[in-house]
Amino acid sequence: MITIIPAIDLKGGKCVRLRQGVADDETVYSDSPVEMAQHWVKEGGEFLHVVDLDGAFEGTPVHAEVLREICAAIDIPVEIGGGIRTDEDIETLLATGVTRVILGTRACEHPEGLARLVERFGGERIAAGIDARDGMVQTKGWVETTDVEAGALAQQVAEAGVGTIIYTDTSRDGMLDGVNAFEMGKICSAVSCEVVASGGVSSVEDIRRLTALNCENLTGAIVGKALYEETVTIKQLAKAAKA
Repeated sequence: MITIIPAIDLKGGKCVRLRQGVADDETVYSDSPVEMAQHWVKEGGEFLHVVDLDGAFEGTPVHAEVLREICAAIDIPVEIGGGIRTDEDIETLLATGVTRVILGTRACEHPEGLARLVERFGGERIAAGIDARDGMVQTKGWVETTDVEAGALAQQVAEAGVGTIIYTDTSRDGMLDGVNAFEMGKICSAVSCEVVASGGVSSVEDIRRLTALNCENLTGAIVGKALYEETVTIKQLAKAAKA
């Protein structure tokens, strides 16, 4: 079954949403990430997705303390991505209480090193974030588009032993245009590890389309702007996932 995962994007210590990851095209939804995290738990969230946007753009995590406060304030698992480039970054973030860290740029540029990280930290604690536009991987906060095909990278990171791939269609992110179910199905078919859908998930129909893929390894869907704009609720999406 698909778990509905609310998202918190951190920028300047606040909860924001960007359109297609563009740093200057932001909407601030809350000055208190902790209160927002607690809100999503009350709304029925069973897992929380956090992105350090400043970290993604700067290449090093900057919201570790905020993350520590979030983890202490809620009793559901938390994952974090954004700017995680070194082993020390992973250690620092895991020490905040998160369940797993998401490697994006590092996974793309050095997929051969993931097996070592999996051996050191455990596959369940290392997730690979694959962000793609038109099937091609983007890195460094979606600023750079590579010549790496998303499906090929997915197979590489899965073979390295990562427990989860979070696949984001960057052209859909923050646009409320609907999920790219076709690409999501391709990624799920390419690997045996768990896959979480991200980017454009904004309606009950999106969850139905993901469920209709019948991919047993599609275990989650990250939802951001649709929840903040109150066009749909976690409970409505969860009901569709169970149906």
